[in-house]
Amino acid sequence: MQDFPEGTMAIGRLDARSEGLLFLTTDGMESHKVRSKKVEKEYYVQVDGIPDDAAIDKLKNGVEIGFDGKKYMTLPCAARRLEEAPKLPPRGRKIREERHGPTSWVSVTLTEGKNRQVRKMTAAVGHPTLRLVRVRIADIWLGDMRIGEVREVKHFLEEG
Repeated sequence: MQDFPEGTMAIGRLDARSEGLLFLTTDGMESHKVRSKKVEKEYYVQVDGIPDDAAIDKLKNGVEIGFDGKKYMTLPCAARRLEEAPKLPPRGRKIREERHGPTSWVSVTLTEGKNRQVRKMTAAVGHPTLRLVRVRIADIWLGDMRIGEVREVKHFLEEG
């Protein structure tokens, strides 16, 4: 188990069913910079079914989701279908049986991060999330990191 300095905190969050890149810091200002709308966070999302161009366009242009008991319109973002399944570590448990229909992968890149936003967005366009993996924060990629692997990143974001 990795020992972290006192005061270490996660920047942003991943819900219990999500996977991927998570930054840890002891610097509150660094946390604030990463959570700002200036920093892109990219997710690979396995969804139920195969989204058509209209569904992808809705994701790009913003969809209405529920947040804090109110309706919220998501900001425009980047979204695209992935032509093939990304190379990710296998899950500990199966997503679902193939006999229940096709699944596909999309990439969604946000600069905001509401609670369970990506899951709510894909459901809003008719393709519920089956697996969600954060693969990038700014220009730092998950790449071939293994589950639980830790890498130090110094001076992640420069002012400017």
